[in-house]
Parts: sequence; structure tokens; C-alpha cells
Amino acid sequence: MSDSAPIIRGVLIQIADAKLLLPNATIAEVLSYADPEPVSDAPDWLLGRIRWRGWQLPLVAFSRFTGIASDEQGGLGSKVIVLKALGGDSKRPFFAVLTQGFPRLVTVTDTSLKSDASDDAVPEGVLAKVRLNEDDALVPDLATLETRIGEALAAAA
Repeated sequence: MSDSAPIIRGVLIQIADAKLLLPNATIAEVLSYADPEPVSDAPDWLLGRIRWRGWQLPLVAFSRFTGIASDEQGGLGSKVIVLKALGGDSKRPFFAVLTQGFPRLVTVTDTSLKSDASDDAVPEGVLAKVRLNEDDALVPDLATLETRIGEALAAAA
């Protein structure tokens, strides 16, 4: 590997029926799962709100959001990852995603990451399907997810 090859610290996150690949820098904290406070009239992928450091964070079931799995729910062994929002909304600088177990730190390089060239359609909320070494993963579209969270919370208010 040459000295000029970029190396990115990433995190593989297990969700229902898939794995997400995110830059390590987007994760603020990993929490144990606790039942969220429900949000009335919210879509099924918005599980509710959790309290974290004085914030009320929307908790998203990403597999439900994308349509990958309809039965994703928290329980024993589930974790919640708090993500830094990228949209610049000072009222919602963080949101949370339900995961199955602890995220795994990974090193992402040009040689370890391959695009999935299959003809499968990429679901809403996913930028790309990739393969990192031996793991198939989805790169989530966090901007779309943040927009949809904002719309869901506005409609439920």
C-alpha cells in the first residue's frame, strides 16, 4: 500500500438483515437500548424518542425505513447509536439508530472497499451497496434520513 492511499476509520453496524458502513466520526456514542417514548402518528420506522444528554433524539429503525426488514425492533442485545446530524439543524444536531449489538471498528482503504455492481435497486435512504473485505454493507444516505425524520416529526406535532 502506498503512503498516499487514503485510510478511513469506519464502523460496521449490524441492523436487521443488513450492515451499515459509516465513518467513525459520525458516531457520537453507543448506548444500551431502552424503550423510546412514542411519537403519535409517526411512521413505523420512527420508533420514538430517547433522552440523551438533555436532548430528545428521534430513534430510527433503519431496516424499516429502507424496507429491508419490517419487523426490526429493540430488545435484549440491541444497542442505539447516536449519530451527529449533518444537516446543520441546531434544533436536531443528533439522531439515533437502532442496532443489533456493538458497532465494529474497521479500516477502509481503496483496496478493501468495492462497489456492489449488482442490478439490485438501492432502497430509499441508501447511497450505495458495498463490500468491505468479506462484509456486504449499505452506505446510508444520512441527508435523506435527516430530512425524512424532520418531515415525520413535523407531521406528528
